[in-house]
Amino acid sequence: MAERPSAVRCVAVAYSGGRDSTALAHAAARVAAREGWRVVALHVHHGLSAAADAWVRHGAEQVAAWQAEGLPIDWCWRRLAGRPPRGDSVEAWARAGRYAALATMAREAGAGVVLLAHHRRDQAETLLLQALRGAGPAGLAAMPRCAERDGLVWLRPWLHRPRAALEAYLQRHGLRWVDDEAGNADARFARNRLRHQVWPALEAAFPQAEASLADAAARVAQARAALDDLAREDLGCCQVPGGGLRLSAWAPLAPARRVAALRQWFRQAAGRPAPASLLQRLARELLDDAGRPGPGGREWPAPGGRCRQARDLLHWEAMAPAASGPAPARARRASAASASAASGRCETLGIRRAGRYRPAGWSGTLLVRRVSGGGVPLARLAALALRARAGGETFQAGPGRPPRALKKQYQAAGVAAAARHGPLLWAGADLLFVPGLGLDARALAAPGEPQVALDWLPDEAAG
Repeated sequence: MAERPSAVRCVAVAYSGGRDSTALAHAAARVAAREGWRVVALHVHHGLSAAADAWVRHGAEQVAAWQAEGLPIDWCWRRLAGRPPRGDSVEAWARAGRYAALATMAREAGAGVVLLAHHRRDQAETLLLQALRGAGPAGLAAMPRCAERDGLVWLRPWLHRPRAALEAYLQRHGLRWVDDEAGNADARFARNRLRHQVWPALEAAFPQAEASLADAAARVAQARAALDDLAREDLGCCQVPGGGLRLSAWAPLAPARRVAALRQWFRQAAGRPAPASLLQRLARELLDDAGRPGPGGREWPAPGGRCRQARDLLHWEAMAPAASGPAPARARRASAASASAASGRCETLGIRRAGRYRPAGWSGTLLVRRVSGGGVPLARLAALALRARAGGETFQAGPGRPPRALKKQYQAAGVAAAARHGPLLWAGADLLFVPGLGLDARALAAPGEPQVALDWLPDEAAG
């Protein structure tokens, strides 16, 4: 009896039709045939090239041919809506739209893993591009081999494979692919300029450039992970339950660690990386010449909001976009979410891994991060209820502290009114998480138990 499709493991492959993704989709389908999996080839039509319709036809025909050979692979594609706004980066717009479409199609297909065809040359090029942009450790680490995002695992299985190995695979199996000759030659794009104008000379002078640069990116990634762990530990000693940064606890850190903790705090609070100029200003202006926190009441503008000092605490406040003319889509979603919350609507959400989740009916993103301590058991998130405040809820800010009304907890933690919106997360009758306050102490995991931290990022902060 044939195995039911719902019981078959599904793996998605980002398939553009180019040489690299063609090799990966074919290889994945061959492994799937042997292991009893199902593969779905995901194609994104960006609407930017006159040949894009032909690429869709090629992909559909190629997958159909593989199916005729008995390979367990399906075809799925989606066209991006709209065009890049004037003045915006076409590359950035296409990349963001592509990953969003891939995530949607993968979930619809029942896939928990998305394979990406980046290889060692891509990694080396990424390191060079980031270095030329003046990036720090996060950028110089280039692309991760594995990442959890949008509730999916994104895996680059060939990141350490040379490009020559992929070309040999294509030739050995007689595979056909499409080339975006016009797009790949467009000198407006930085990667194309590097690939065609710089790389040939670099490789001629340094034949091991591809391997050496990819190895360097791997070492930077290891160093970055260690720095991030240290910054999280430092931040854990400085951060209050409502998300504010306690400056008197932050000040004794060494200067470099203060900046690293600030960077980690801003990313968690604002849902985006902090501009280097902002970090430099905060590190310089938050403390006086004696190394003590300066006076409160000061503000520092930042993308999407502002950092505000209130006595000994530094807060992040998201700013709503200015209204002009018809309400923007983001404001309409926020209004709909507020109306839904006011009507007592309850949404449900099941979480089984770290990542970013956008619950229906709410204008924001739930960020789920794996932690070694101070988190909620991952098993308790399998069936969550998301509700608006109804009154009468109590929250325990820390172990050994008494539960108190949410309003009093907000006031005690100095949480601004703008940071109090968002859904309360419940597991049955137990309150687990409150935006602006964090995890209820009664929900904390036991030492050694698989656990995660939760953060709510309203759309204005998520960006």
